[in-house]
Amino acid sequence: MSVFSRIVHTRTADGVVRQIESLILEGVLDAGDRLPGERDLARQFDVSRPILRAALKRLEAQGLLVTRHGGGTHIADVTGQVFTEPVRALFATHGKATADYLEYRREIEAVTADFAARRATAADRALLERLMARMTEAHAAEDFEAEAAADVAFHNAIGECAHNIVLLHTLRGCYRLLADGVFYNRAMVYGQPGAREALLSQHRAIHAAVAAGDPVAARAAAVGHIDYVERALAEATRADDWQRVSRLRLSQRRAAQPPLPEESGRVL
Repeated sequence: MSVFSRIVHTRTADGVVRQIESLILEGVLDAGDRLPGERDLARQFDVSRPILRAALKRLEAQGLLVTRHGGGTHIADVTGQVFTEPVRALFATHGKATADYLEYRREIEAVTADFAARRATAADRALLERLMARMTEAHAAEDFEAEAAADVAFHNAIGECAHNIVLLHTLRGCYRLLADGVFYNRAMVYGQPGAREALLSQHRAIHAAVAAGDPVAARAAAVGHIDYVERALAEATRADDWQRVSRLRLSQRRAAQPPLPEESGRVL
């Protein structure tokens, strides 16, 4: 089914621009999505090709579309610009940013899960069901990369279920930083004993609450998830520091002590 619809009232570039803007704003069209070819798109909008070209040119000037030579017209990466590169670099090099990021996620995801439980449609719930199945399959296959990707996709989908466009785009920018490892290495959390099983269980709890339309349970499940991530990350960081110090001690003592004399087979 096409996401584009016939321009009814006035077949002008304005109507095309407004419809594509709305699809981007509502998260129906996402960064990198390729638009249909000019002839097909003009037919779906029921406008002339000159009108379509004028609309696409305006959207490109707004920074919402990008045209790739020989590769068609695509939705621009507007979400990635929520946090500029200099800010991303600061986040990555200052430890306090990680704590603040998790604090922010705890509060914003609680609200998002609450809204999602109240507002999710049948189509939203079907999407969440597919994403949970994908996450479960990746977990069973011990495919870390696929499981992590499904994790991000699931949280993005909860944001979509909330049907609040400001939350939607804010969360997409937030999860982009998570996927790119700006704040912390996700492998640190996944590497903790029992972490993958715990995370899967937490995602199932969020999904079950949203699917059941229970905002109180959805909010609690979202908060519990971030609380766990915060604890697991702290434990992983502490364990990593222990390993580092232990290796330094061992290296120093090996260098400081003379080698033990060979005992020619004697057991002491």
